[in-house]
Amino acid sequence: MGALHSYAATVRWTGAGQTGTTTYTAYSRDHDVELAGRPTLPGTADPAFRGDPARYSPEELFVASLSQCHMLWFLHLASAAGIVVREYTDEVTGTMRVESAGAGQFTDVTLHPHVVVDDGPQVSDQAVAEVHRRAHDHCFLARSVNFPVLLEPAPLRTHAA
Repeated sequence: MGALHSYAATVRWTGAGQTGTTTYTAYSRDHDVELAGRPTLPGTADPAFRGDPARYSPEELFVASLSQCHMLWFLHLASAAGIVVREYTDEVTGTMRVESAGAGQFTDVTLHPHVVVDDGPQVSDQAVAEVHRRAHDHCFLARSVNFPVLLEPAPLRTHAA
C-alpha cells in the first residue's frame, strides 16, 4: 500500500439568520470553508438552489479541483520530460444532471487546457499530448470520480526562447 495523505477542513454554516431552517426559503445557504492557516473561502449553494452568486459553490470548486489536479500533474510531467511550460490556462466545464426528485450527479467534466511551451527538439504536438495523457492517468481526483473527465486541449503554442 502507498503513502496515505489526510485532508481536513471546517465547513461552518453562517446563514441561520433569525429563523434558521423554518422553511426552505427562510435561510441563507452561505457558509465558510476554513482551512488551517489560510484565508476563509466564502461558500454557498449554486444560485439555482438559492445560493449567493458572489460566493463559491461546491459544484464550481469541484470542477475547478479537477482542472487544478490535471494542471499540477501536467506541469510536473512536462518538467520531467524536458518541456518548458511558460503558460497554462484551462477553461474547464462541467455538466451536472438533476433528477426530478432533486438528487443528481455530474455527467462529465471537460478540460480545455491552453499551453504555451518553449520551442525545442523535444517539443511536438505528440509529446505534449502524451504528457496530457499521462497527467490524466495520474490525476488523483480524475481517478476518483465515476464520470468521464474529458480532455480537449487547444492547439499547442510555442514561445520563442
